Amino acid sequence: MGRKRRRRFEMDSIDEINMTPLIDLTFLLLIVFMITMPLVEYSTQVSTPAMNSAPMPDAKDSQIIVVDKNGHYFIGKNRISEAELIETVNNLKISNPDLKLLIKGDEAVEFGKVIELMKIIKNGGFEDVSLITQEE
Repeated sequence: MGRKRRRRFEMDSIDEINMTPLIDLTFLLLIVFMITMPLVEYSTQVSTPAMNSAPMPDAKDSQIIVVDKNGHYFIGKNRISEAELIETVNNLKISNPDLKLLIKGDEAVEFGKVIELMKIIKNGGFEDVSLITQEE
């Protein structure tokens, strides 16, 4: 009879799960993701010019193309050549015709490089292109 009680007592202790560490871990992960997501969104550091403008459209309806101060093109974190950019723009137009392209150019980049990018986008079939600037 003593054995039966001991087994039942052991089983009772297994039935209880302490949820506090799990909740702490969940909040910790939430905080980490809240801090890192803005850094992931703008991975290439460029200094955009200041200007009064309308707010940016939703990220789900747009794609950002970055031109850094050296004139290199980036989509996300990936540096791409001009030929790859032309192919990517054409593929984006085919896959999502309503997509809005946003150009984020460093203020130190040559003006001609931004115009060249706008030509590539225009030749890819996009009519809606916007420049990203900082608020004054």
